[in-house]
Amino acid sequence: MKTTVLPEILAPAGSLEKLKVAVLYGASAVFAGGQKFGLRTAADNFTLDELREGVIFAHQRQAKVYVVLNSFLHDKDLVELPDFVRFLEEISADAVIVSDLGVVRTVRSISTLPIHVSTQASTLNVEAAKFWKSMGASRIVLGREVSIADAGKIKREAGIEIELFIHGSMCMSYSGHCVISNFTQGRDSNRGGCAQSCRVEYSLEDLNTKEKKSSYFMSSKDLQGLRLLKDFIDAGIDSLKIEGRMKSHLYAGTMSKVYSEALRYFEEHGDFLSEDLIRWEKELSKVSHRAYTEANLSEPAGADSIFNERENFSGGEWKMVGTVINANPNSGTVIEVRNAFNQGEELEILPFRGEAIVVVASEIMDLNRKTLARTKPTTIVRLPFIHGIGPSQLVRQKTV
Repeated sequence: MKTTVLPEILAPAGSLEKLKVAVLYGASAVFAGGQKFGLRTAADNFTLDELREGVIFAHQRQAKVYVVLNSFLHDKDLVELPDFVRFLEEISADAVIVSDLGVVRTVRSISTLPIHVSTQASTLNVEAAKFWKSMGASRIVLGREVSIADAGKIKREAGIEIELFIHGSMCMSYSGHCVISNFTQGRDSNRGGCAQSCRVEYSLEDLNTKEKKSSYFMSSKDLQGLRLLKDFIDAGIDSLKIEGRMKSHLYAGTMSKVYSEALRYFEEHGDFLSEDLIRWEKELSKVSHRAYTEANLSEPAGADSIFNERENFSGGEWKMVGTVINANPNSGTVIEVRNAFNQGEELEILPFRGEAIVVVASEIMDLNRKTLARTKPTTIVRLPFIHGIGPSQLVRQKTV
């Protein structure tokens, strides 16, 4: 009898705190970046001490940590790389994500760290996957231009682990190779400086008719592949990647929770019911996002995948208002406030498993048990004790 091996859920970790959120909410692996060598310089990223702490935290909970080294490096960068690679091996990072052959050679010459080939390498076919395998790679993060069916073929014929994006922002350019930011703002997209120039409105002129119009013609909808999860599993995809190291704690927690719950459900039942998919989709809609598309996962993306609107995200009516510090009958439910809320307002607390718990802030007190009408960000408050609540759980609120 064939045993189905489920893929890992690989979540973004833009900071140490987000790493912890993703792992607690069910991610089986996270990807993170140090202060250099990655493509998300605008993310918080990790100091060396934070990377060490993050790896320990994840490993204690049977999760893995992959570190991005996927910027395209110049010789001056390669001078500093070896010390960082040795540090990653010392702290037992689980793999490095690379896109540059010089980085691959450097990593292999001084460490035994597993090498995952970044989507920036534009691996889209069997022969490219075989080449990277011959260079010592153990996994390929395929370009977003590849379908699930093609990804399954590459895995079978190249005999290498395959990672495929299932959720997150999409880039209009080929596998992320874009130089618009270089020309418009002097920021190199392929060295961590993307200014998301594709997301702004452009003025277009028909050279024949001289007709002018404004358009967001280069902006893509966000990827969402939940309904294709069984196809990912059937194709033997090893890792389902969620984009978003620069996104919020609520995003990291919600994505990790929804996709890990869906996988557990499949493991128990062998398929998905429509009502479950609808419930999970409602959860995915509660984080800020553009309209969703399945992009190239089942068939080539068409014009309907363009997000021709201002960056007025759906799901923006929900916000994270805090994190649970502790909850017991003596102290009540103690919350670190991120965004202010008022007495009497309805909140939702997101447990690590199961549906959100709806609560009303019927009484708010500070640590001295003084009653408050409204909270303030960066403060700690008490709500009445709520059963089923635990430390590090996220608190969210519908704002409209």
